Amino acid sequence: DVQLVESGGGSVQDGGSLRLSCRYSGYFYLRSCIGWFRQVPGMEREGVAIIDGDGFPTYGDSVKGRFTIPKGNGKLTLSLQMDSLKPEDTAVYYCAASYRDLRTRYRLLSSNYNYWGQGTQVTVS
Repeated sequence: DVQLVESGGGSVQDGGSLRLSCRYSGYFYLRSCIGWFRQVPGMEREGVAIIDGDGFPTYGDSVKGRFTIPKGNGKLTLSLQMDSLKPEDTAVYYCAASYRDLRTRYRLLSSNYNYWGQGTQVTVS
């Protein structure tokens, strides 16, 4: 079974940085997409950053230029480097994976993901 476990959340000041990590295990289709979503209470889950089976990233408009999925992630680990954080980045961040390849236009839609971690809180003040 696929398991995803996030870590690295916490509190940071406006303009600061944080790095999240997701350790994943289980069987993954080679073309699976994996990445990060976030959610605040009362809002839908928002796609933040996704990589496809070739490691090509897709970023949400609200984080472009500030968040990156670093290359050279450790084996079975996916990171999210968050710089220039803003209070509106405050949310629970989830690691997620699909069990199939996704066209770019669909990669930031949470309904296309089948496996989810438990989430980690990020608070920016």
